[in-house]
Amino acid sequence: MRQLRQKTALSFFGLILLLFSSFQLKTAAVLGQKSSSEDSLNVEKAHQEIWRRFIDEHAILIDFADFDGRFDRPTAAEFRENKPNALGWWTPTENGSMFNGLYLDGICQRWMHRRNEADRQKAKRLAQGLLFLASIGDTPGFIGRGVATDGKTPPAMGSNDQTSPWFYGLWRYLDTGMPDPPERRQIIAKMTEVANALLANNWRLPTMSYSPSKYRNSFATFNWEGAPRLLFILKALHQLTGDAKWNQLYQDAAREMGGEPRRSRLQICAEGMKFDIPKQFRWTGVSSTVDVRALWEMEKDPEMRKAYEEGLNASARSAASGISLWHQFDRNDQKTFLHDWRTLNQWWKPQHSEQDALDVSQTELNELVKLSPRRNQELGFVREPLWMAWIVTMAPDRKLVEQHRSEIRGALTHFRADKLYYSQFFPAEAVWFRLQNK
Repeated sequence: MRQLRQKTALSFFGLILLLFSSFQLKTAAVLGQKSSSEDSLNVEKAHQEIWRRFIDEHAILIDFADFDGRFDRPTAAEFRENKPNALGWWTPTENGSMFNGLYLDGICQRWMHRRNEADRQKAKRLAQGLLFLASIGDTPGFIGRGVATDGKTPPAMGSNDQTSPWFYGLWRYLDTGMPDPPERRQIIAKMTEVANALLANNWRLPTMSYSPSKYRNSFATFNWEGAPRLLFILKALHQLTGDAKWNQLYQDAAREMGGEPRRSRLQICAEGMKFDIPKQFRWTGVSSTVDVRALWEMEKDPEMRKAYEEGLNASARSAASGISLWHQFDRNDQKTFLHDWRTLNQWWKPQHSEQDALDVSQTELNELVKLSPRRNQELGFVREPLWMAWIVTMAPDRKLVEQHRSEIRGALTHFRADKLYYSQFFPAEAVWFRLQNK
């Protein structure tokens, strides 16, 4: 009888443990679903906010606006006078070709997951915005950053950082199969035209006729900001056109040696995100990471594909340390945000070279960080963690991605897009949808 009571007690205790464990599992599942729902909802709010405030009438993603979507667009005269500087830096129209091209990564990921016609139309608008920015220059191969109040005058200088995402965004859009045949032909023709113009310039980036210099940097460099971008353009052009010329240029460029220390461009890609001069914030590294990701997707040669895979995983490991910066962003911060970028014109002076333009820009930036402390908060603790998270989600090593899933989701749920002045939270969409990939 005593043994029976012991067995009964043990059975009862076991049942309690089983029920408790089941409750814990169900609770964890519910909490997990709630957390997933929370970050999904916040990403959707970010999407809505981008399209409410930051896509202008030319279908270009601008840099910043007030909470009603208002911003001061530079005039044609200001851009022609290289104000506030020849690069157009610190204005709301500073990064149109870069942001449109990169945002297409998120919109294309969104469409591939949902197959929603509204998303396809948005992707088309962004792609047409990129084609518009390729139509406003007065020199072959020029890609504009944005336009003035006249709807046609851009800042005098584009850049490597602007033109590389221009190619990437259009390639990604084509790769989804969304464009109809006429639009596909239109895009490929323009990409080919621009690439040929850059090739004729030895991959230097042309500027406008009123620029203080004929070129603004180059793709033909042996570093993270050059090698992946040049290889991507060449590989993409071969894939899209079938022209053997581009493949030969790609193979030659991949193995060409240069830089200090001497390395091939393929080796530079394999090493991942490293800058010649260490940077406090590395968000611009995304422009090369998306290119390496595209190269990895396109490449069939095992050796070259392995190099790109190594580079993506190395970049992710490097970027992961920046994700936690989101913890430093105070959602209740009330610091001053400077909307009137024309305040910076008091430090303007005529520019007669590329270096002059950079020097004037730096002087203005030194003042801007003091005049607009809220800017520093958003770019340091919103932009940086989200862009680093984006790099992590592009890693082929899914175990590596999983290690940082919790921190990434923390960043996605932390920000209120309707309370941010800068549009640089837009990678939230690419991050979230890439995080869904297995």
